[in-house]
Amino acid sequence: MTVSSSTTEPMAAEGAAPRPPAGPTSVAPVRRSRVDLLPYLLVAPVMIFIACLALVPAVFTVVQSFFKVDALDPPTRFDGFGNFTRLWHSPAVIGSIGNTALYVVIGVTLSTLIGIGAAVVLQKPFRGRSLVIAILILPWAMPGVVEGILWTGIFDPNAGLINSVLSSLHLSDGNAVLLGQNRLLTIALIELVQVWQIAPLSVLLILAVLQLIPGELYEAAQIDGCTSWSAFRRITLPLARPGIAVTMVQAVIATLNVFDQPYVLNGAANTGASVTMQTYFISFQDLDFGQGYALSLLITIVTLLISLVVVRLVYRRVEL
Repeated sequence: MTVSSSTTEPMAAEGAAPRPPAGPTSVAPVRRSRVDLLPYLLVAPVMIFIACLALVPAVFTVVQSFFKVDALDPPTRFDGFGNFTRLWHSPAVIGSIGNTALYVVIGVTLSTLIGIGAAVVLQKPFRGRSLVIAILILPWAMPGVVEGILWTGIFDPNAGLINSVLSSLHLSDGNAVLLGQNRLLTIALIELVQVWQIAPLSVLLILAVLQLIPGELYEAAQIDGCTSWSAFRRITLPLARPGIAVTMVQAVIATLNVFDQPYVLNGAANTGASVTMQTYFISFQDLDFGQGYALSLLITIVTLLISLVVVRLVYRRVEL
């Protein structure tokens, strides 16, 4: 029996697609994504400028803080942690650390509370709101030295405004010395001047976040019978936490690095000297730049750590 060759080929399955004809396999060419260098070229000058302005001095400060750089005791030589050890045993530096801690506590607390309160008041539109915001920005826009000079007249023991008020109320003879005598009073009054400067920025930051809260949330809370305090506690505060965190961080940075107000109002007296003032005194009066670098590095590290703690505790991501 003869079997044809066609019977030896496998039968195609029923309903299967026909096999494509044999031939050379064609492969589509792979297109390489082009990298547009123009944006990087445009940003490069700014990045180089920032690197030269910020990163290079920062690296230089870190390196020099471990060297003895003293114009009165040359040459420059490696000192390890000697600068940090001498700072720790300096009564002036230790006293300024305590003063700065009080500046931070008073400044951050007052600026945050004032920022929240004023932002809630400015949250709803009213006649003259734009004028109030414009006036509110003025203290923030003024330099710290100018503010210190203005407040010097208010605290003046002879013809200052506060002494005049106390004298008219028969609470003082009109010659009370407010700055330089009592440490806590001096720090509190100086920090009030700084709060007068940084509080407007706190108000604007929190107000910007409050403007993003939908009004429907307050309407629903009012329908449910919530009081104004309940709506503030359950809606405003939770949704304003990102702005409050940013406000507290900028207040921490400002108060840890306070210099203008204490120096103008109280001079070099230890009763109100801040850590930043001690950095200036050590570097440019004692000419011990090594200790100045070390103290600057410590201020930067402490500022970063406190800011991270504030963000960790206060900041919450909000989806509106």
